[in-house]
Amino acid sequence: MTHELLLLRHAKSDWAVDMDDFSRPLKKRGRRAAKQVGRWLREQHLIPDTILSSPATRALATAQRVCRQLDIDESAIVCDPCIYEANALTLLTVLKTSCHGRRALLVGHNPGLEDLLLKLIPHSVPLSANGKCLSTAALAQLTFKGDWTELTEGCAKLVTLIRPDSLPE
Repeated sequence: MTHELLLLRHAKSDWAVDMDDFSRPLKKRGRRAAKQVGRWLREQHLIPDTILSSPATRALATAQRVCRQLDIDESAIVCDPCIYEANALTLLTVLKTSCHGRRALLVGHNPGLEDLLLKLIPHSVPLSANGKCLSTAALAQLTFKGDWTELTEGCAKLVTLIRPDSLPE
């Protein structure tokens, strides 16, 4: 059976506020971008069975805005503290142990999320203008054969990589 993994980097956060990293909120641009990504997911009929998010304010707010666009109750979001500041190996473990159903959405942070993407696919990823694979609010759609416990390095195929600047507002 083929499964889908949606990797979403949190949307643009507001560095102008005097808060610790964990509590930083989304900027207006970030709130708009999260909504755009959610709308794109709805239009593509990519409704996740599992939604995992870092509990950091900017990541959770991104997940919540995406859920609103998908008409999914925000209570469906599973906040896992292991996702915040996680490396690729930790994220892989979270996915293997927490995902159910055919499609999962993981909302997290760089560099761990980008490192996970690069480990899962056996080829290179197109970079954004700032030289990153996953700029803020970028979404990678991957597929792989097998179940969640079989998610391993090089097993996935990148279906699409979208960035908010390529989506209509």
